[in-house]
Amino acid sequence: MREIAAAVAEPIGRLGGAFMRSREAKAFSAETGLTGWTPYFRGRCGVLGDVDADVVAAAAGFFPVETVRKAWGAGAGLPTATAATRYAAVAQDFGRRKLADFAESARLADLLQRVVDGGPVVAAPLFAGWRAMPLPEDDRARVIQLAHVVRELRGGLHIVAVLVSGLSPLEAVLSGHSAILVDGEPNAEYFGWPRPYPEVTDEIQRLRDDAERLTDDLMAPAFAALGTAEADEFVALLQKAERAVFG
Repeated sequence: MREIAAAVAEPIGRLGGAFMRSREAKAFSAETGLTGWTPYFRGRCGVLGDVDADVVAAAAGFFPVETVRKAWGAGAGLPTATAATRYAAVAQDFGRRKLADFAESARLADLLQRVVDGGPVVAAPLFAGWRAMPLPEDDRARVIQLAHVVRELRGGLHIVAVLVSGLSPLEAVLSGHSAILVDGEPNAEYFGWPRPYPEVTDEIQRLRDDAERLTDDLMAPAFAALGTAEADEFVALLQKAERAVFG
């Protein structure tokens, strides 16, 4: 199952994260009056409840604590439950729009649900929170929300893998690959990490590759419910959905 985890990492990352930079997300920001990183953290991490900003930083992992504290505090006027529900609606509306012509959404949603049901919650608090969120009846909306839930699982386990591999969160950002954002220093700057940045040496890159492999290993149990043929189908459907969303 490790091979499946590796094969779906990029399409899951793209499908589950694209709504965060969509026109629906911009409407959420305008509707709530939140700016900068605040709508992202309030919406994505609202599933954690009314917690201290450091709890959010612990779950988010790859952001400087000060970035999280500033954004979380600026959104204090929006109740966390409301923010999470509204952010889920952003994902759902994005799915309805972008997958309108994707005829196999019901089957993909079913396979995604089985992966979500089989995922471990230990060390993945955002995954646990999002898995508990209600799902829409519409298959296309459900595909994007469930892809986001699986993305949160990989994200939580990836934080563990990065730390075990001996990397700092900043080193992981500098040396990593993002399916949504630019890589390296521009990404670190975007996240709010202060300069100067450490050099990405061959050793750091090796450790980053180790972390990716360990993440795949940690993700593998979530796919245990899928047989070989279903796993192949799952990979193919994710790739088709990815093409439908991104063209």
